[in-house]
Amino acid sequence: MCPAPQVSFEGRSSAVADLKERSPRWVKDVANLTTRRYAMATAGWRTTPDFLVIGTKRGGTTALFNYLLMHPGVLGLFPQPRGRKSSDYFFKELERGEDWYRSHFHTTVFRERKGRELGYRPASGEASPYYLWDPRVADAVHEVAPEIRAIALLRDPVKRAWSHFQERRANGVEPLGFVDALAAEEDRLQGEAERMAADPTYYSEAHDWYSYRSRGIYLPQLLNWKARFPAGHLLVLRSEDMYRDVQGVFDSVCAFLGLPPHTLPTTRAFGARSNPESMPEEARDQLTAFYASHNRDLEEHLGRSLEWSAGAEA
Repeated sequence: MCPAPQVSFEGRSSAVADLKERSPRWVKDVANLTTRRYAMATAGWRTTPDFLVIGTKRGGTTALFNYLLMHPGVLGLFPQPRGRKSSDYFFKELERGEDWYRSHFHTTVFRERKGRELGYRPASGEASPYYLWDPRVADAVHEVAPEIRAIALLRDPVKRAWSHFQERRANGVEPLGFVDALAAEEDRLQGEAERMAADPTYYSEAHDWYSYRSRGIYLPQLLNWKARFPAGHLLVLRSEDMYRDVQGVFDSVCAFLGLPPHTLPTTRAFGARSNPESMPEEARDQLTAFYASHNRDLEEHLGRSLEWSAGAEA
């Protein structure tokens, strides 16, 4: 294989990102098409990611990925000025093929040059809270990158469900109240898991959008990933720990990824939503009772207390 072409696309600055942001939509579309064509043409010189932040939804996935991008040794998706956190490949774009997926990461030439500048090997990755929840993703990831490291942030499932619901309401796709949405969840998800299992390329909006209660049963999701990757390749963290001590959790993640320590320039929140509305007590009581045994099983598996409000009996 001949050396990868050294094209200036790889190391574009934030000034380019600012210029693109101010450009008309048609200019952005042309730029996106041009860079993706270049990336596809050089896919053979591109690597798969070193890490994934896999979830959970409304558990700090976006925040952690943004903190990681503040580390000089972490590379975002290509082209980096676009600022995306996920390619959505493993659940929405699988039919595009592995070359398309590789086109979202930097060339080996760029990574080697960056490594010489840093004095250590940089790490690349992406983040999607759906990667933990979709049971097909762990298998698909293993096919492409069997040595990858995955990071899961788990949040109190009662609070996670409420935050998930409020996001869906804000996005205009949830017409029901929270209690009614919980009651409708089983019917909404009926048959979706079977359709997903039968078709690796099928994306289920219902499975993604309306899984308020079921998505908080974390242990089967973790076991699915642990069954496919070597011991030590999955880091499980509490979202609440990151909310309380961003730098401390960030340091743990850097150590897990083999990156040197780095002091974050800011620990401001990313992806947080203001929730002026209180969760209905009926829903809180119902979810607390529902999750009690699931949380105990998870604590036993992890060997530590999670200290969630849902961990006690109703």
